[in-house]
Amino acid sequence: MGYITNLRKYVGHEPLIGLGATTLVFNDKDEILLNLRSDTNTWGLPGGSMELYETIEETAIRELKEETGISAGELELVTVLSGKDYYFEYPNGDKMYTVIVLFKVKNYTGNLHINDNESNQLKFFALNNLPTMESRANIIIDKINNGNININ
Repeated sequence: MGYITNLRKYVGHEPLIGLGATTLVFNDKDEILLNLRSDTNTWGLPGGSMELYETIEETAIRELKEETGISAGELELVTVLSGKDYYFEYPNGDKMYTVIVLFKVKNYTGNLHINDNESNQLKFFALNNLPTMESRANIIIDKINNGNININ
């Protein structure tokens, strides 16, 4: 059982502060990898919550593998994001203020395939032609497109 799932037994749907890692994965056409989330039916960036005894880098690598089937090689720290803009209420009513440690995956191996029940689809998209995205992913992509987050 995961750390957040265990905490939810005590706090129910009340807001938590959650630390997580999110990954930016680009293919050779500079398209970004998104996953169609099974909980919200919106597109998001691969990532998730840190577990006990894990480093944040290990979180990024584990979540990427779990959600996409690919293995991260080198990670590059992009930025840390937090605050009211990263509040998220899940469809089941769980409330979370997310602290996102954003990494760019410099290289990866393996082939895309869904490994868990968190995604319905995996696909690369051009940054100027994106589908409807989950709120936190939308903020991150807007910051990239506006030059507020440097990914080069």
